[in-house]
Amino acid sequence: MYKRLFDLIFALVGLLFLMGPLLILYVLATIDTKQNGFFLQERIGQFGTTFIIYKIRTFSLSPEKPVSKFGAFLRKSKLDEIPQLWNVLKGEMSFVGPRPDVEGYYDILEGESRKILELKPGLTSTASIKYAYEDAILAKQENPLKYNDTVIFPDKIKINLDYYYSNSMYGDLKIIWKTLF
Repeated sequence: MYKRLFDLIFALVGLLFLMGPLLILYVLATIDTKQNGFFLQERIGQFGTTFIIYKIRTFSLSPEKPVSKFGAFLRKSKLDEIPQLWNVLKGEMSFVGPRPDVEGYYDILEGESRKILELKPGLTSTASIKYAYEDAILAKQENPLKYNDTVIFPDKIKINLDYYYSNSMYGDLKIIWKTLF
């Protein structure tokens, strides 16, 4: 109950406070990518249900350079994630919880690992802090998909299970603090 109240208050305050910058980012992303500046994608949420996640678009239509310099800046600074405050406000996400993934990962977990699906996905988590530069890690791999599936994703499962068993409001505040600083 406290977690949902925290999420509601801070998502609402965040959206109100960041509405101006969000509008500017949307317009710049629309100009930069020559598409709608919002990126909507189906993700796996709590209990394995799907929901639409909102982000600022960072990919262009150009196959030669799919991520522009502006898009790379948005991704590195995590400003492309601001629209997810809407997902938090709607109750589809929380500030802290496992990052929502596309189909084919969390939704096919088995055994104890499925407990992760009992949690609302979050804007941040211990796993997302550890893998804040996941794109750079994967770029160094000969087979990025295989490395993700055999090394990174299993580690995220372990970290998220640890969170499942120990999550608390105090723990969430520590994760938020680590994310910000």
